Amino acid sequence: MHIDKMWYTSDKRVWLLWPLTLLFGLLSCIRRWLYRVGIKKRHQGPAFTIVVGNITVGGNGKTPVVIALVEYFKSQGIAVGVLSRGFGGSQTHFPHHVQASNRPDEVGDEPKLIAARTDVPVVIDPKRARGADHLAHVLGCDVIVCDDGLQHYGLHRDVELVVMDNRGVGNGHLLPMGPLREGLWRLDTVHGIIINGDKSALSPAITQRACPVYQMALKGNQFVNLKSGERVDVGYFNDKKSAVALAGIGNPQRFFSHLSSMGLVLDDTFVFPDHHVFSAADIPTRTVLMTEKDAVKVAPLAHHDCWYLPVDAQLPPSFYTFIDTRLSAADIAFKKDHL
Repeated sequence: MHIDKMWYTSDKRVWLLWPLTLLFGLLSCIRRWLYRVGIKKRHQGPAFTIVVGNITVGGNGKTPVVIALVEYFKSQGIAVGVLSRGFGGSQTHFPHHVQASNRPDEVGDEPKLIAARTDVPVVIDPKRARGADHLAHVLGCDVIVCDDGLQHYGLHRDVELVVMDNRGVGNGHLLPMGPLREGLWRLDTVHGIIINGDKSALSPAITQRACPVYQMALKGNQFVNLKSGERVDVGYFNDKKSAVALAGIGNPQRFFSHLSSMGLVLDDTFVFPDHHVFSAADIPTRTVLMTEKDAVKVAPLAHHDCWYLPVDAQLPPSFYTFIDTRLSAADIAFKKDHL
């Protein structure tokens, strides 16, 4: 069993990793202390910055939240850009403004997806403060949405949002014994928690915090053909004799369950690691259904019967009221014009 599978079970073997978890916790504590006393400096950002992150490793719905925020700011006429580390990309020159000509293996699958979906500046840089400066000073962004980076304390942030799914915090241990990057105490310091899925499935230790908790749903009912761009409803696949699904995301079962909830009966499912680099051998010859994140990497390898399901994050109106309130409280030049 892979270690990440053990995190979400009662497997006692994780206790063999206790010395490493103790070391991880100690180093994390020292790092936070260095920022708190000013030995390590936090960069004062040039733009209103929202960090969308999590306290666990693995994907749990951050990218749809980033896209939803970007689309909201665009609708308000606010110049917005996205900042990402560019995990999984081979780019070596930073800051890098993601272009349509960039491949996912150059800039990372999530930045490529966000840039294609939103048509706003997306900058990747492992030094996020430097990337934020580029977005603000060079690309003219008044608001920056940072995809991940909750633990990147060198970056100034005006709002911290934590996204969690129905897996919660697993066994509740820090890495590598469990999935936690930081302890549950961190939820008491953020500005909001977004639950991707059923909030009632999580323990009160997660949902009953001092900050507001919002429930999110992922909505999508049309599939897009990777080769032709054709869009079809789910009923199109009722006549298919053999349909399979693949997923190389943090929680593949969430995607498969979503397909089942749409009434699809799959012959098989194929699970790949998050940020997997696909090869032609990974793509079945039958009707293949996949996530949009996987599609950006599979596109060059796709055959005529490969389809992806775009999804949008549905968040309650109270969430956007909360965002507006945070913006109004910020001393930024555009607030009187747009709010």
